[in-house]
Amino acid sequence: MRLYEIRDILHAQVLCGEEHLDREIRSACASDFMSDVLAYVKDQGVLLTGMVNPQVVRTVEMMDMKCIIFVRGKVPGEDILSLARERDIVVMASAERMFIACGLLYRNGLEG
Repeated sequence: MRLYEIRDILHAQVLCGEEHLDREIRSACASDFMSDVLAYVKDQGVLLTGMVNPQVVRTVEMMDMKCIIFVRGKVPGEDILSLARERDIVVMASAERMFIACGLLYRNGLEG
């Protein structure tokens, strides 16, 4: 699945990295605990989270993920977006709750 498809499925707004929406994504994970992401995640391309702080970008970079999707209508500040831009990480925001967002992506073929 391509990031532009994820954007459309979640009715998400692209906040940065629009030039990378053709990246292919094979799986995703969702968590508000970055320690869980570090401990349990392998080979995921997208992180869905409601945690809005710079540590999210650092975690995604460390795990070699390609995209952060902030759920529940959360919108990160410019400090987070700037950090993501520097690291070529796509950032999106969706009004969907995390459970619904995960279900929509899974139903459309994205694995967990």
